[in-house]
Amino acid sequence: MKGLVTGLVTAAFAASGAWAADEVKLQLKWVTQAQFAGYYVAKDKGFYEEEGLDVTILPGGPDIAPTQVIAGGGADVVIDWMPSALAAREKGLALVNIAQPFKSSGMMLTCLKESGITSPKDFPGKTLGVWFFGNEYPFLSWMATLGIPTDGSANGVTVLKQGFNVDPLLQKQAACISTMTYNEYWQVIDAGITPEQLVTFKYEDEGVATLEDGLYVLEDKLKDPAFEDKMVKFVRASMKGWKYAEENPDEAAMIVLENDETGAQTEKHQKRMMGEVAKLTAGSNGALDPADYERTVKILLAGGSDPVISKAPEGAWTHQITDKALQ
Repeated sequence: MKGLVTGLVTAAFAASGAWAADEVKLQLKWVTQAQFAGYYVAKDKGFYEEEGLDVTILPGGPDIAPTQVIAGGGADVVIDWMPSALAAREKGLALVNIAQPFKSSGMMLTCLKESGITSPKDFPGKTLGVWFFGNEYPFLSWMATLGIPTDGSANGVTVLKQGFNVDPLLQKQAACISTMTYNEYWQVIDAGITPEQLVTFKYEDEGVATLEDGLYVLEDKLKDPAFEDKMVKFVRASMKGWKYAEENPDEAAMIVLENDETGAQTEKHQKRMMGEVAKLTAGSNGALDPADYERTVKILLAGGSDPVISKAPEGAWTHQITDKALQ
């Protein structure tokens, strides 16, 4: 009887709107795909609802910069790569990393073996495809570390501003292009090029990997206890979604597909992507590892005459949220 009464009271409150869920807008770094499976799973499985949250997931795209969206008030929290976030912070947008679901980097250069490239020492004189809009920073830092100019000189490399596709490699406009282990590399394979015809250089293997796909908010927002509480709930539910996705990759991929309003994704590609993404989130409970942060900053500072950031940031990350979310 007591349970029945409690249920009726709960239903009454819910119907009256007295327990209205807290709204959260999450801006993705790219389009709906398994790269963001944890968030879609958390929404689909009711993990956000259990925390009293109403989460809206905003897909990204080639013309959407998460930093600009949050600066304009279009999102409460955004997903971005740390090089982009730290560069924006130095320019005056006070972004703070509140959680780091991705432990490892999926970024790499994929090269045609016929280009003659067998190691980074073969890069000079070649054309390399590079993503921009904040994604160029890891590449530029890597070249600076190698002492290779990016000015197109004889001793340097020519940088081709790469669109978000693999056409420059397929059309042999570039010897190498930027790819992610979970996405563009497989687009090259699906286009008919075999792994034996390729040479890949993972940023992780080259010692120049920087942190990707962290959760960022505006610094002044964290001073509001209500916002802090909302982010604690959001991070806790999101990490629950990520761990579920790791353990159930095929199901997670299908949930992503159900949320793809464009219909552009395929089951084969998303299941494969989820399998690769799970390797990158493995080992993270959501809390940023300070050692990973320090490594990223060191790489970004090693930019020669034009580093990504000019000085070590202060206050660019916090455990304020994860300390409470992971209790």
